[in-house]
Amino acid sequence: MTLREGNLEAPTRHPIDWRSDDYRDEGKALAEMERVFDICHGCRRCVSLCQSFPTLFDLIDASADGEVHGVDKKDYAKVVEQCYLCDLCYMTKCPYVPPHPWNIDFPHLMLRAKAIRYGKGEVGMGAKLLASTDVHGQLAGIPIVVQAVNAANRTRPVRKVIEAALDVHRDAWLPPLATRRFRGSVAKKGRGRVVDGERSPGKVALFATCLINYNEPGIGRDLVAVLEHNEIAYEVVEKESCCGMPKLELGDLEGVARHKERNIPVLARYAREGFAILTAIPSCTLMFKQELPLMFPDDADVKAVQEAMFDPFEYLVARHRDGLLKTDFTRPLGKVSYHVPCHGRVQKIGRKTEEMFKLIGKTVTVELTTVERCSGHAGMYGVKTETHPLAMKIGRPVFKAMAAPAPDVISSDCALAGHHIAQGMANDGAAPTELRHPLSLLRRAYGLD
Repeated sequence: MTLREGNLEAPTRHPIDWRSDDYRDEGKALAEMERVFDICHGCRRCVSLCQSFPTLFDLIDASADGEVHGVDKKDYAKVVEQCYLCDLCYMTKCPYVPPHPWNIDFPHLMLRAKAIRYGKGEVGMGAKLLASTDVHGQLAGIPIVVQAVNAANRTRPVRKVIEAALDVHRDAWLPPLATRRFRGSVAKKGRGRVVDGERSPGKVALFATCLINYNEPGIGRDLVAVLEHNEIAYEVVEKESCCGMPKLELGDLEGVARHKERNIPVLARYAREGFAILTAIPSCTLMFKQELPLMFPDDADVKAVQEAMFDPFEYLVARHRDGLLKTDFTRPLGKVSYHVPCHGRVQKIGRKTEEMFKLIGKTVTVELTTVERCSGHAGMYGVKTETHPLAMKIGRPVFKAMAAPAPDVISSDCALAGHHIAQGMANDGAAPTELRHPLSLLRRAYGLD
């Protein structure tokens, strides 16, 4: 909730009019950026959030009279390039978001600029390939190919070639391909018990996501183990495509729409049959909860999926409040440094994962340190040649805060952020620490691993 001129009103969001001619009009977009940048210049509250705002303010301060109109509009692109759509400025800092009459939506203005840039053909093939997670994920599950690809990604000469060809920084952590995909490694359906009068949905549909299906299936298996232990019926979603977040980050809104057309009809059926839909990657959850509903505000199926979509810990905490979650924890977790990812913070659900850790701590030992700050990874931003060093710089306060209590384990709901933090801690000389996803730690607390 943001304070605006003496009143307390929650931020509201206007639909994204991405199909209109005005939206793609570069002149009108630049005029709106000048208006918004001038307001940001007079406020500067968001200077510590990401590199977009320092870049903007440096451009303004270097102009002849220190005002926005003195900045060459060609340099606006430098600000746009630094925005990775984390949404924190909108949801946590800006006092001028709707319903304020100034109507500032910095992230979606940057998205508009990215869409115009994409439409002009100014996005390279390397970035497009990185955003096509379904394409390179198809190699997962083929043992010989997986071994060769994973070994190559750990080889310095190969990483130099990848850097030159795909603009992926040679030092950036890349997710390895899984030898066995999540789909096929668990039962398609799991039975649960029926509880009379239960309020939280008694059955769950699992949207695996590209990262879990192709790279880290263990996280998905941990979630299934937790559901089975709690006798919650589940189904792995019949078929799925990428959620579209990597395409959104590029400004490829037509690509987002194509993924939406593959996913929403399938997910809407689960929603209307009373399933809670769970995704274990915060960015994917946010895509269905926020971005797709804003891009397709009149689509009833999109709305149905939005209402049925849950973060896993949001769902599990709701089950606990209904008296339906088992709390028979048997294994201590020790010292846990937990990171709240940006795309979890902006879902307006509170710190549900932290609530679960505290619930576990009522039965077994959990010494919890929570760090709520951007890790700097932000998807492709964290691996690109130009921005990987900036991502490490942005994340340094997180690396230090996570390492400070000398934890037994570090954890983040965002698997990519977790690896980024582990890399940053290692670079800073911190002692080697186990990295585990919160769902994996919940499974461990139940004594199921």
